[in-house]
Amino acid sequence: MTIVVKNKQSLFFDDFKFNCCIGKKGLTKNKIEGDKKTPIGFYSLGNLYYRADRVKKPKTSLKCVKIKKNMGWCNDINNKLYNKEIKIKKGVKYEKLFRNDYKYNYFIPVKYNWQKPEKNRGSAIFIHLTKNYNPTAGCIALSLKDFLILAKLIKKNTKIKIV
Repeated sequence: MTIVVKNKQSLFFDDFKFNCCIGKKGLTKNKIEGDKKTPIGFYSLGNLYYRADRVKKPKTSLKCVKIKKNMGWCNDINNKLYNKEIKIKKGVKYEKLFRNDYKYNYFIPVKYNWQKPEKNRGSAIFIHLTKNYNPTAGCIALSLKDFLILAKLIKKNTKIKIV
């Protein structure tokens, strides 16, 4: 089964239709770091990350990873770990995973620009949480209830198609 994001407010999986939001500047075939666009394409999914200090481990067949205070996602285009999970250290630009807000209480990385990441082609594209469906910086966001339903339904080999 494939998750399909058909437009800026609808995500489909199996017989389910979920409200979602995407990047502030819409969809693109030519993603650039920081452009606030969601990349069009067909991608695999990563592990499910969660804040164990705030939420329960979800019911899912995905591997679950507890988010720690020192975890980040490298968005430094000059770093060899670009678009990978990292241990936070000085001198490296990153997206903080242990956030003060709720958005990353649960998230799943979309394996965009993943195998051999190309510099400046975009990083940290996640399926994460939203409460108000305001546009994201390029991610796909769902309500907590819908995220947990989706997490329960998807498998390790589930793909996402963004059209």
